[in-house]
Amino acid sequence: MEIKSEKKILSFKEALAYLDVSPSLLYKLTSQRTITYFKPNGGKIYFQKADLDYWMLQNENKSKGLLEEKLLTKIKSKKHE
Repeated sequence: MEIKSEKKILSFKEALAYLDVSPSLLYKLTSQRTITYFKPNGGKIYFQKADLDYWMLQNENKSKGLLEEKLLTKIKSKKHE
């Protein structure tokens, strides 16, 4: 299923394709309120694409090189205090 990038509101099926996860995982995320969703009139579940992006970008794991660079910057700034 192709998702148009300009679309801001996604259906459950579109969210599955966008996140590339199983239906059971997405249901689990909604039931645990781990991911924001909307259920107008108690019907179908919809998601804002921005909320899905936010969820996907959590728990960033930085590369070793980036961590070393940040550490060196911090050490250099401490020396100048």
